[in-house]
Order: sequence, then structure tokens, then C-alpha cells
Amino acid sequence: MEQIRGLTIARTLADVVAEPLALVVYDMQVGIVSQLPDGADVVARVAQVLDLGRRVGLPIFHTRHISLPVQVAGVAQLRTAMDWQHRERPDEVVAPFPAEAPQTRIVPELAPRSDEVVLDKITMSAFAGTYLDIALRDCGIRSFLLAGIALEVGIEPTVRHAMDLGYLPVVVTDACGSGNAEAAHRSLDALAFAGGSLQTDIASLRAAALKTR
Repeated sequence: MEQIRGLTIARTLADVVAEPLALVVYDMQVGIVSQLPDGADVVARVAQVLDLGRRVGLPIFHTRHISLPVQVAGVAQLRTAMDWQHRERPDEVVAPFPAEAPQTRIVPELAPRSDEVVLDKITMSAFAGTYLDIALRDCGIRSFLLAGIALEVGIEPTVRHAMDLGYLPVVVTDACGSGNAEAAHRSLDALAFAGGSLQTDIASLRAAALKTR
């Protein structure tokens, strides 16, 4: 830990696990996992991080991406849906993730417990339009682990938003899935180049967390 003017500056994984820490499990939903050829492998790796987080007593937040009904979807929602669904007209769009639909549920292997939080969002950043920032700050948490799907679509924006809010996010790289491997590598490279966040793997995280907690 570096210190100056009464400020403590975490910069390494060892620093992070020594302070209050949370785990954010990003969009591990039935209808998203099923789109990845290696979805089952990603679930298994995220399960390792989730199990570790539970064993060491981290506050755990699960996110879900939901779709607004098409009848109330606005410009940005419709534009994104048209891009993702390869539609030329907005009246051809369907809502892929209604809040109560089976495909919107978190996969059973990672089912949230009663003492874990589920955040619904319609944005890519887990902080935009949710109470995640308030909840973390209220617990005195300045760093969090991040695992889930998809690295190049939602996890990178969440990391960048978190950095602007003053957090030190830690991406568990081998517990993140992607729809496009090249784009995911670009995301990790860009985040590493920009600084202000950390990247680790499950083995390193396990060793660091069990050493200090």
C-alpha cells in the first residue's frame, strides 16, 4: 500500500484483498450463456470465483441484463436491439430478455443466495441506472472483483465506469466469457494500457485471498 496525505492507495492484488472487497458476477444468464460455444466452461470458472467469494465472506452482487417491452423502448434501446438482432426496422425488433422470462434467469449453477444481491439493468455498465455505486460506498468498499459475460460488451464498460467513480476494479480474466475472442483480448489490452484497474486469474486470486482472509 502507498500512502500520502492520509490516503491509502491500493495498487496490487495483495493490496486489494487486504481491504473491504466485493464480487460482481456479470450477466451469467441462461439466454446469454447459451450463446457461447464454451458457455459451460465459463460457468464452471465463474463458479470457482463465486465459491471463493462465498467462502471468504465477500458481499456478492449478480447483474442481469433485461429488455424493456418494445412498446416503451426508446431510441437507444431500439438502436441497440436492431444492431444485435440484425434488423433494419425498429418494428421488427423483439424484447429478448423480459424480466420474468426463463432465458433472463441466472444459470442454476450460479443461483444467487438469499444474502446476495441481484441487480437488473438495461445498460452495459453495471453502474448506470442501478444502485451498485451507492451499495458499495455504503459498505466502505473501494475495490471489487468482476467475472462473467461478456468481456468485450459489458465488462469493459463496467470497468471504465468504475474507474471514473473512483473504484479499483479487478477483472478475473479466466472467469470472463466473450462472444468474440479477438475483441475480448483488445478489451483487456486497452484496459491494461489505460491503467487504473487490475487483471488477475483464478489461481492467483485464490492464493491471495486465502492468504489474507
